[in-house]
Amino acid sequence: MRSAILGFVGGAAFLQTQSALTAHALHILLALLMLAGLLAWLARGRWRIAAGVACGAALGFYWAAVLASHALAPQLAKADEGRDIVVTGTIDNLPNRTGQFTRFFLAVERAEGVKVPPRIALSWYAGFRGEVRDVPELRPGERWRLTVRLQRPHGNANPHGFDYELWLLEQGIRATGYVRPAGRHERLSDFVPSARNAIERLRHGLREKIRHALEGREYAPVIVALVVGDQRGIDQDDWQLFTRTGIGHLVSISGLHITMIAGLVAWAMAALWRRSFFLPRAQLPLLLPAQKVGALAGMLAALLYVLLAGFGVPAQRTLYMLCVVALAVWTDRIACVSHVLALAAGLVVFRDPWAVMWPGFWLSFGAVGVILYASVGRTAVWKNPGDPDSLDPDERRATPLTRLQRLMHVLRGAAHTQYAVTLGLVPLTMLLFAQVSVISPVANAIAIPVVSLLVTPLALAGGLLPEPLATPLLVLAHELMRWLAVALQWLGAAPLAVWHAPVPSWWLFAFALAGTLWLLAPRGWPTRWLGAFTWLPLLAAQPDAPAPGTARIVAFDVGQGMAVLVETAGHRLLYDTGPTYGTDANAGSRVLVPYLRARGIARLDGLVVSHGDADHAGGALAVLRDIRAGWTLSSLPLAHPVVLAAPGHRHCVAGQRWEWDGVRFEMLHPTAASYADPSIKTNGRSCTLRIAAGGKVVLLAGDIEARQEAELVARAAPALRADVLLVPHHGSGTSSTEVFLDAVRPALAVFQVGHRNRYRHPKREVVERYERRAVDTLRTDIGGAIGIDLASPIRVDSYRVSRPRYWHD
Repeated sequence: MRSAILGFVGGAAFLQTQSALTAHALHILLALLMLAGLLAWLARGRWRIAAGVACGAALGFYWAAVLASHALAPQLAKADEGRDIVVTGTIDNLPNRTGQFTRFFLAVERAEGVKVPPRIALSWYAGFRGEVRDVPELRPGERWRLTVRLQRPHGNANPHGFDYELWLLEQGIRATGYVRPAGRHERLSDFVPSARNAIERLRHGLREKIRHALEGREYAPVIVALVVGDQRGIDQDDWQLFTRTGIGHLVSISGLHITMIAGLVAWAMAALWRRSFFLPRAQLPLLLPAQKVGALAGMLAALLYVLLAGFGVPAQRTLYMLCVVALAVWTDRIACVSHVLALAAGLVVFRDPWAVMWPGFWLSFGAVGVILYASVGRTAVWKNPGDPDSLDPDERRATPLTRLQRLMHVLRGAAHTQYAVTLGLVPLTMLLFAQVSVISPVANAIAIPVVSLLVTPLALAGGLLPEPLATPLLVLAHELMRWLAVALQWLGAAPLAVWHAPVPSWWLFAFALAGTLWLLAPRGWPTRWLGAFTWLPLLAAQPDAPAPGTARIVAFDVGQGMAVLVETAGHRLLYDTGPTYGTDANAGSRVLVPYLRARGIARLDGLVVSHGDADHAGGALAVLRDIRAGWTLSSLPLAHPVVLAAPGHRHCVAGQRWEWDGVRFEMLHPTAASYADPSIKTNGRSCTLRIAAGGKVVLLAGDIEARQEAELVARAAPALRADVLLVPHHGSGTSSTEVFLDAVRPALAVFQVGHRNRYRHPKREVVERYERRAVDTLRTDIGGAIGIDLASPIRVDSYRVSRPRYWHD
């Protein structure tokens, strides 16, 4: 059974690596393979385990393909993108209001004149292109008629980045869009009865109750996350603190919290049942054993809590494991822990085959697996811990312990569990996040008791109890969380609190994982300490780099904006930092920092912010906060926040030159005199950088326009000749003039543009200018991030081409 389930999980995971869903012929082949494997498994031969894995893998692959085909079927026609559409539907999730807009999911019941997918994601803006309108308070279960504009699912595609399109597919979202400011908007019903709407309305009520009770308090979003699982309100700085100290798993409805609540409810119900609720004539234990009643009560409590949590993967895993244990209690069977874990994993993937694509799945099951591997069958209870041989084996288990001995036994068990989890998850954490929290054991030793035993029960009680009991409990939970955050900030300030290294290759991960299993092996295993040495290649790895004299360029897919990383053999330069996405997000935190950390790049030798427009400088502060920079060049005013935060800032000026590892850099624009000319717009002062490496030249032109292009042709025409051109101003109609393109004569042009951007970049007439000159063109909105190796010949890689997936549009 376990081998078949593990094969099922592996088969579902393998489907998620496919560029297209399989044809019917392969489905038939998989069905035959599954049938052959099933027959071999039933035969109980020597190949039974292999047959079980093969059968499970075929079934998992086929099941995931069926669900994927069903999820992809609803589509918005391309002709209907960007049109005004009147839809009627119900809000079926917790709306998230941040700043000037509200995001929510709408279960579509009817659309006028067009075919719309059954579930869509919408944003309702209060300020839209200069207009200021009030956004009404939205609640789950309400039925609305709205005028919207939709598009097919699309997200930025970057190495080591978040796959927004996959997340939308998992959520059942097949179109995204926004509510039109001018249109018919009408609330048709306050509540549409359904089980889902009832649960979401309950979650909404609890969230609003907590927000009201803790209004203006810093860690109110953390209390909300612990009660209803809504983490969207937690500040980015707080998330950084929790990640740096390794307690991020506690700031949510985790398996630990669910198990604790289920255990408390099971213990209380079993105790009351055993005493017949203090009714002497009831004699309830004679009707049904208290142990079974407790198991059922704990399972129901876990189910209710998981529903409040929004049914995340860690919550699902814990619920399924508790259900299996409760079923074993009710059927008087002994539940093997490995069977319980495997069955829980199978149920999670059966319900949601895309769960295997998220770190939470592997961390959740990996942590439990490590605990079981390091503890099951290895613990014993002793009368005298200092003299285990003083009692025979039967006496060791029969002699009762004193309270102090029981306490010491619990503490030793907790310390051993924390030790096993901390060490056991090092390879997996490096693989998923390219970092490991060194202070995590200390931070968790403090945070687990505080959050699990104090903050979470108080927050739940405050959320469920009526006033005037609720507010004092919620305030107390918040203050405990605030005091804990102070301690975590002190721990997180240590210079080596987090160890960073590049994401390891599969063989390096496997080598470290084997060593970790050796390290956590049972006592008596020879030289267990040698397992720690397998981490050295993992933790000491350095980022890969191009050969001396060559350079690697990565033009990121940041939407409507610009961000380019330039790497030489020993140096790294970031040119622009992408746009701001909202009050709480930007390309720096969403795209650039995750990429740099996954590559193991902790320092930039230089940062160039070409000019102050939000689509170029929007992510700069996030990059400067998380990544050290040697110096900064920009055309920004000296009072700009980026200038104030940047180390070694200087204005970019034509004539600046430097050389790194045989690669030559030269600034071509703006001139020093241009800073005194108030008539020049910010675009006109874009830092224009020429890079020569491997006999090839790249020109990064920022947002210069026709006037600046003419000046460059007149002043530095020979220096403009380049093999690769980052198209000026995203291909706007005011740039890429004929005379400029004749001077540059690029072989390859890269357009950094946003998908269906409102400026309609690149303009058709601009693209035609490049096509007439037989210039190869690449677009980030189509190909994702674009990598270019400046060597002879130039090598080009588009992320969506090299890593195609069936859910990409």
